[in-house]
Amino acid sequence: GKVRLIFEDGLGLVDFHLSNRTCILLISEADLVAGDEFKRRLVRFRNASSLRGIVIVEKTQISDQYYLGVQKLVVLELGMVLLPVANQGEASQLIIQLVSFCVREQSRDRSANPFLCKQRAQLAEPAMLQTVQQIPGVGKTKALLLLQQFGSIHRLCNASINELEEVVGQTVARQIYTF
Repeated sequence: GKVRLIFEDGLGLVDFHLSNRTCILLISEADLVAGDEFKRRLVRFRNASSLRGIVIVEKTQISDQYYLGVQKLVVLELGMVLLPVANQGEASQLIIQLVSFCVREQSRDRSANPFLCKQRAQLAEPAMLQTVQQIPGVGKTKALLLLQQFGSIHRLCNASINELEEVVGQTVARQIYTF
């Protein structure tokens, strides 16, 4: 599948958003060697965010001495996922794999990605729309939603009560089901 990349300057503490629930924080070799600023950033993220954070850390010969402390902080104290990489090229490959995984997961749940454009309700044939509106409790708006979800009157008639409830709510779903 194709992934549309959006560059955003104001992500704050986060480096990459994979979905509306998961993000990546990247700790480079330079961040590790430079001091504790990355630790403050991780703690601020954990305290301020309900997102699931994945921390990617560049583990090299130079930064290896700091890795154990980072691992303890990220995994044990903050309860986040830690993924070590050897260099920035490996980090980019890992991010690509994580994006691919998230895209596959989100294809199962199209509403999960806030960046995906919502499909516009296709104008149903007037005769089909009028027919669905004859069902008690179904007006133009609900008729459009039902036709958008089920595509045809045949599929609408064969829908389970649970499928109907997801679109129009419990009361109207029962009216449709008994109709």
